[in-house]
Amino acid sequence: MGALRCVAVFCGSNFGSTPHYADAARALGQALGQRGISLVYGGTHMGLMGVLADAALQAGADVTGIINRRLHDRGHLHTGLTRHEIVPDMRVRKARMGELADAFIALPGGLGTLEELFEAATLTQLGDHNGQSAKACGALNVRGFFDPMRALLDRAVSEGFMKSAHNDMIVMSPDPHLLLESLANWQAPSVNKWITPSQGTGS
Repeated sequence: MGALRCVAVFCGSNFGSTPHYADAARALGQALGQRGISLVYGGTHMGLMGVLADAALQAGADVTGIINRRLHDRGHLHTGLTRHEIVPDMRVRKARMGELADAFIALPGGLGTLEELFEAATLTQLGDHNGQSAKACGALNVRGFFDPMRALLDRAVSEGFMKSAHNDMIVMSPDPHLLLESLANWQAPSVNKWITPSQGTGS
């Protein structure tokens, strides 16, 4: 991929059950700023999203928030961002984040976070990021949070529903700097998604 200019981060609007999650969000925000990488995220001050944005801003990163109208009208906008955009709904929000980002990272979170990561990874698998080339997807694997996700994807491979190259496509690391380096060096899989019974699930 080359140098990352902007990374979209998906993460929880809650803090999680241990301070380790906020510490990880803070570390990722700091790493982005230290590396001169811009952040685009969901635009709120809530939970890990606010921790991430605050840390990135304090580290000198350019931070863009994309927030939907409903959350904005509820007063959830982070007021210290470099810039923000108000969009009609979640679908437009995700599409706009995808347009701006060179790569995607998921921090621990709930349904929305997981859905956003899987949508980004699916579009990368299909090479269909709004007409742009495939983009790297990663997860900051704090306290093994994403280990069950990897196990589920391993099961999807073993059961013949996806190829191993598309499982490996989602980069995981507990270290934000190593994760960013892996995303910068990432290469898109050269295989298509379809499996015939004679192919198996190899790459």
